[in-house]
Amino acid sequence: MSEDVRYPIGKYIVQPFSDNLFEEWLIDIKNLPQHLENAVLNLDEQQLDTTYRQGGWTVKQLVHHVADSHMNAYIRFKLGLTEDNPTIKPYDENAWAMMNDTKNLPVNISLTLLHSLHIRWYHILKGMTAEDLRRTVYHPEQKKQLTLWELLGLYAWHGKHHTAHITALREKMNW
Repeated sequence: MSEDVRYPIGKYIVQPFSDNLFEEWLIDIKNLPQHLENAVLNLDEQQLDTTYRQGGWTVKQLVHHVADSHMNAYIRFKLGLTEDNPTIKPYDENAWAMMNDTKNLPVNISLTLLHSLHIRWYHILKGMTAEDLRRTVYHPEQKKQLTLWELLGLYAWHGKHHTAHITALREKMNW
């Protein structure tokens, strides 16, 4: 566990390809919705509206953000698998986190969405080959190509990262 509350599991570090890591990340993607659901289990509205750190998002915003982010990830994978180095669409995650749906809808809406989305995403991922994982997308804000392998690692980390924000807050607040 990192000392920096912004990065409770540390920052994402790109890893070289390995079959074992691929299998681990597939399981991370498959299990994220249930892990996130467990992290918010039995939290009341006041707790869901608590920020995980000063100046950070609320628990509710974190859950909705993961859904927003992983919907984008799913589309990025489909584009990367069906087009030659497509340019992906960046989005302003902070602006999205301030939108009415993110601030006001119950977390179960995004949890339900994540359960369905991750079933579909997992089925795409488990059929991918090493060659598929070398396919690229272009990120215009980062001004670089990213392999689908790099994206898989990033999103496997991303889900655990935000789940850890919530579980660390629960531990700190003794919820």
